Amino acid sequence: MSSISLQDRATGALMGAFIGDALALGPHWYYDLDQLRADYGAWISDYSAPKPGRYHAGMQAGQSSQAGVLLRLTLESLLASGGYDEADFCRRMDTAFFPLIDGTPMNGPGGYTSQSIREAWRKRVKQGLPWGQVGGNADTTEAAERTLAIAVRYALQPHDLASAVARNTLLTQTDGTVVAMTVAFGAILGMLVEGHALDGTLSDKLMARVKSGELPFHSVTSDNLQAPLPDAAEAPRLGRFPSPDALLGPSFIARAAVDPDIRIEPAWKASLVYGLPCAIYHQFPAAYYLAARFRDDFESAVLHAVNGGGQNQARAILTGALAGAQTGLAGIPQRFLDGLENSAELLHSARELARQMTEPDAT
Repeated sequence: MSSISLQDRATGALMGAFIGDALALGPHWYYDLDQLRADYGAWISDYSAPKPGRYHAGMQAGQSSQAGVLLRLTLESLLASGGYDEADFCRRMDTAFFPLIDGTPMNGPGGYTSQSIREAWRKRVKQGLPWGQVGGNADTTEAAERTLAIAVRYALQPHDLASAVARNTLLTQTDGTVVAMTVAFGAILGMLVEGHALDGTLSDKLMARVKSGELPFHSVTSDNLQAPLPDAAEAPRLGRFPSPDALLGPSFIARAAVDPDIRIEPAWKASLVYGLPCAIYHQFPAAYYLAARFRDDFESAVLHAVNGGGQNQARAILTGALAGAQTGLAGIPQRFLDGLENSAELLHSARELARQMTEPDAT
């Protein structure tokens, strides 16, 4: 277990996410890596503004994309409600966020609106459908990005974490695999906030929580993923999600990250190995790899996520959360805090949520 305090890990996870998101604002979505280097140099090491004609054009270095805006909305809802209150979250989406977008991609706070959010806006605002009927089949990471705050809040309550993350995800994304993978990511982030390492043993710990009923994944294997014995007294764990594989993959990736016979050099090329596009099955593996490889080095983890190009905003916000949970706030370079817009307010909110974890009535 980590010697870093619980509050510092929780605060580090949240601030790491906000920082990762803002670091990728300028060089976001370059699938032509030669053009990325031509526009930003051989190595991006700090906040930068988007170039004219690019995604988020007109915004300034250190500002948040829409992912950061929605993460902050979720964080503020958690603080105001003392935990996850779906009605409060939906009210904030209706009154404070949806009026700022128009259903088109290149619009809204943060300079770009992703597919799942556009679809939810169309169904909710244009068609007047109730919450619970506005989710779509986008296979991207928008829900994972905003539910980072929920995962931190319930890091010590894995059953409540899984329930709240699943319910919030389903508001905008309904594909079963996406929901399972998003819940798994939240559960893993919660484990890191608790103080566990992102290593080859983490999946065993997660599977123990599956078998105890704390995490809603299906499991029929015995220990170490061996076949169940014919006369086993223990019945299979029949969870909501049909497979525990989303909990198992990260430990294999973590082992690869430290295996001397498996090298991705430079590490930003993990984006090429796992894929530049937006889908959840490209983004999560790269984030797990970078966070496991640089578990004690927040700067290296998040900057390799940014420099990998493609959908580097998602890769960086996810890696930032995982890395920040491992290094704690103290492991985040001060220049990243200084250059982040609204840093003082975000840091105050992150610390308040960290306090709420162990003092539920603190708000």
